[in-house]
Amino acid sequence: MKHSNISIFVPHIGCPHLCSFCDQRTISGAQHAPTGDEVREICRKALSEVKEPENAEIAFFGGSFTAVPHDYMLELLCAAHEFVGEGKFRGIRCSTRPDCIDPEVLQLLKGFGVTAIELGAQSMDDDVLELNERGHTSADVENACVLIRAFGFELGLQMMIGLYGSTPEKEWASVERIAALAPDTVRIYPVVVLRNTRLGELLLSGEYKPFSFEKAVEVASAAMVMFEGSGIRVIKCGLHASEFVEQDMVGGFYHPAFRELCEALIYRHNIEFVLKSENVSGSAVIAVNDRCISKAAGQKRSNIAFFEERGVNIKLVGDKDIPKYECELRR
Repeated sequence: MKHSNISIFVPHIGCPHLCSFCDQRTISGAQHAPTGDEVREICRKALSEVKEPENAEIAFFGGSFTAVPHDYMLELLCAAHEFVGEGKFRGIRCSTRPDCIDPEVLQLLKGFGVTAIELGAQSMDDDVLELNERGHTSADVENACVLIRAFGFELGLQMMIGLYGSTPEKEWASVERIAALAPDTVRIYPVVVLRNTRLGELLLSGEYKPFSFEKAVEVASAAMVMFEGSGIRVIKCGLHASEFVEQDMVGGFYHPAFRELCEALIYRHNIEFVLKSENVSGSAVIAVNDRCISKAAGQKRSNIAFFEERGVNIKLVGDKDIPKYECELRR
């Protein structure tokens, strides 16, 4: 059954660092810090609308949840916890920083029905973390993951592609280290450069020169293959479409359908491999999972056009027994 989140955005309160890319109010589109009563109202309304609340979680996103003032965190947790349990929502999830995790806070979260914690790892390269003023190291990520697992939480990790000082090679090294930590879920965020951030200043001055958009798609698509092949669910790839982002971005890798671009590239590579291995020319019938035909065709049938330009007319057919991303040549 499909999982859903009841998203509640907690603004940039209490976070000890302002990272190079961060204009949190722009990303969340929310400047107001919700009160406990407002959380109750959001949850009450959602409970009346969600068809399967047992498959939904209350999600505190937008800030570093365990870094907010203690009394405020308790206020939010108390309010949300009222809506967790039989006939209500499955649990609570939150996102936070790796250096804001310790046994005491994990014990507190456990007591209020928190089921999943997502860490903003962003990169596993210490030089990249330092250049982007993250204020933590890759070792902090690894240590926090061990603690979160020890307390029985579902573990999520978030990574950013294309930060200041990074390279495609460093990105792949981060992908491998994140996969080795075996999180349950991963979010992949290609960097979006916002005005009024340190990264925006570096971009406009020419000091920060991101690699190409095409390379970002290539890196992200390879990461998706690695993660999903390791049994890690990629629950997000690309920043969500937002008028706040679109009006404040000055560069980076934003596209409202970034994940679809990545999935199309995965299929392009796999179809190309099949055609070459079978020495196909002229035309070919390629079978993919019946739910993935549009992904295999690519945005605006870009993959169909790609192969046509190379002399092969592709016809896609569906087969429910073919795993996602795989393809077969049909004779």
